[in-house]
Amino acid sequence: MTGDFDLFQTSDEHEMLRETVRSLAENKIAPNAAAVDEEARFPQEALDALTANDLHAVHVPESYGGAGADALATVIVIEEVARVCASSSLIPAVNKLGSMPVILSGGEELKQRYLGALARGEGMFSYCLSEPEAGSDAAGMKTRAVRDGDHWVLDGVKSWITNAGVSEFYTVMAVTDPSKRSKGISAFVVEKSDPGVSFGPKERKLGIKGSPTRTVQLDGVRIPASRMIGEEGTGFATAMRTLDHTRVTIAAQAVGIAQGALDQAAAYVKERRQFGRAIADFQGVQFMLADMSTQLEAARQLTYAAAARSERDAADLTSFGAAAKCFASDAAMQITTDAVQLLGGYGYTSDFPLERMMRDAKITQIYEGTNQIQRIVIARSLLK
Repeated sequence: MTGDFDLFQTSDEHEMLRETVRSLAENKIAPNAAAVDEEARFPQEALDALTANDLHAVHVPESYGGAGADALATVIVIEEVARVCASSSLIPAVNKLGSMPVILSGGEELKQRYLGALARGEGMFSYCLSEPEAGSDAAGMKTRAVRDGDHWVLDGVKSWITNAGVSEFYTVMAVTDPSKRSKGISAFVVEKSDPGVSFGPKERKLGIKGSPTRTVQLDGVRIPASRMIGEEGTGFATAMRTLDHTRVTIAAQAVGIAQGALDQAAAYVKERRQFGRAIADFQGVQFMLADMSTQLEAARQLTYAAAARSERDAADLTSFGAAAKCFASDAAMQITTDAVQLLGGYGYTSDFPLERMMRDAKITQIYEGTNQIQRIVIARSLLK
């Protein structure tokens, strides 16, 4: 029997990258994670550390000044940052989400300008798809773009935009032909400095409090026609292809959060003594840890398998990405909940990071498509 079994073992280069990111995360990001959450402030220290080490947007191809990391390397970066701070992991994750439409569908001039700026650390990239009345039904968006000579004028509101107000660049989906529903949607690059761009107040959230979530308001935003991503009417298709790739990064974030929680719980039960011995000696505790570890490794392997498909843009990426995101986020929610349980009363306090990790894990089941939507995607792929 012959075959390619590389999927089941990461390369030496990938493991060296993991060691580098883990060291950086533990030394530069972890010390600020509790304060970032407590104060609901953007993790500037994390952005500075990641940018200084060219880890803020590793997915950008070398031809545009980036590191040219493959999809698995990008997953490892996000996973290792999320292990100590989920809010900070949204820096590399959302930089990929926001810029992926340019990578997939943008012209060469657009790529040189915006991917280059992202790689140089001149600004982060956010992704504007959802609206107040268009979440899971993204094709029902109302934001309009009207042609005016060699410009487009954008009007509308985008909601739940990650890192809004901090990012310099925004991929915005807008309706250019209302008669065509999803085939009448186009994609554009909007800059924070464009006249008419403003932001709503920060949402007050359960978790990922260090990553600002705001509405992006577009009031007569006039941009050059050259900032359209791809052809007119292809924006929705580009948006969906983008999510096929980036749902894998949310799976990676979930895996990282779960790993951090398991690490904390395993260390605690070896130290905590009750009835004259460490609680790690009790079989009930051991069974919980065994289940957590098994769930986590299954999630990781599915995520890495999806990353391999993302890298080669495989035909089954849509269903694999959905499965990875769905399974890993459900696992993260279960693992963080069990980790809190293992610490007992201490797990419920902010003296330990478990309650933060549990709160952070919840969003991975919701954003970039709820897990109910992911199950629909998987089932459609199975039944078509």
